[in-house]
Amino acid sequence: MNRVPIYFDYNSTTPTDAKVLEAMRPYQEEVWGNPSSVHQIGRRARACLDDARDRVAQQLHAKPSEIVFTSGGTESNNLAIFGTARLLKSKGRHLITSPVEHHAALHCFNYLEKNEGFRVTRLPVNADGVVDTAAVKSAITSDTTLVSIMAANNETGTIQPVPEIGAICRERGVIFHTDAAQWFGKLTVPNISVFNADLVSICAHKFHGPKGAGALYIRSPLLPDPILFGGGHENERRAGTENLPAVIGLAEALELFVPTPVFPNNPLEEWTERIAQSLDSIPGVLRRGSRHHRLSNTISFTVEGADSIALMASLDLDGVCASSGSACSAGSLEPSHVLIAMGIPRHLANSFVRFSLGRNTTEDEVTAVMQILPRLIGVLRSTRSPSSRN
Repeated sequence: MNRVPIYFDYNSTTPTDAKVLEAMRPYQEEVWGNPSSVHQIGRRARACLDDARDRVAQQLHAKPSEIVFTSGGTESNNLAIFGTARLLKSKGRHLITSPVEHHAALHCFNYLEKNEGFRVTRLPVNADGVVDTAAVKSAITSDTTLVSIMAANNETGTIQPVPEIGAICRERGVIFHTDAAQWFGKLTVPNISVFNADLVSICAHKFHGPKGAGALYIRSPLLPDPILFGGGHENERRAGTENLPAVIGLAEALELFVPTPVFPNNPLEEWTERIAQSLDSIPGVLRRGSRHHRLSNTISFTVEGADSIALMASLDLDGVCASSGSACSAGSLEPSHVLIAMGIPRHLANSFVRFSLGRNTTEDEVTAVMQILPRLIGVLRSTRSPSSRN
């Protein structure tokens, strides 16, 4: 008999909500025109696109002109970083970020540094993965044009002091971008100014919206250089025919699941703490990330004497869907860059596991995982050969 899997990977993606799917349906079946077409079918699509932009702007307390629809968090980050750096390169070529950012941001900075003559400062983080605001202030020079620090880390759940960083940047006349993909739906967003940022990346499928839908808030009057070229879509900031059903899904999910976060702090915080206490009783298992400034749904840990591939495979066989900060390519395992930046040895960073709970998580699932883990870890350790421990 097939078991229903226990899904503990909500930071990776969430199922699209039924109400969101229903809201999208007419725009897949009836309002199918190109919003850039001047005929009546196109004009109808344009009106719906404009309405969706107004809805998103109203939810964020922003201007409609400050919202650019994208294909998701990766494109939003790319547009923010490449677009701003290139726009302001005549003013300076110094950029600041942290080593714990999502690869969708890190790889942008790596490319600008390697290929376009920019200088990048990657601020260190402490053992919890937090950027020191004083380090941001010290790193800014007259040549600095952009600072990009994520709002909450996808691997550890650690929350960064983005409002304070934003205040420093504004005082120094530096543009500040934050990747808030993990924030929306988990923490309150009374308005977009909560981040104190000029650019904010949003990703719909992190809060029960559709995949392939995102947005970049761009504080007026900033106009980053486009990274996609073609037609004059999105006020000439993002070429490509808008994906109207996905945009509608983003607007719907934003209205449904952001004012009152869809990830309930209670009981998720209680449950992740219970899991953490269970982990504390297993020798060689250590929690990672901040214990106090973290997303309530996220608990991360390393397992001495095991590795991420074996842990993920064993959990999956036991019906538990979890994640690791590691990337497996051609049979080789790369340790979590986030944990490495936190000063954790490579062999431990290579044994990283992340549980991220969500609105459909049950107490029975939490209890089941707490029972599975000690047995699973014991089996993995007993089957490892002595040579593999060196």
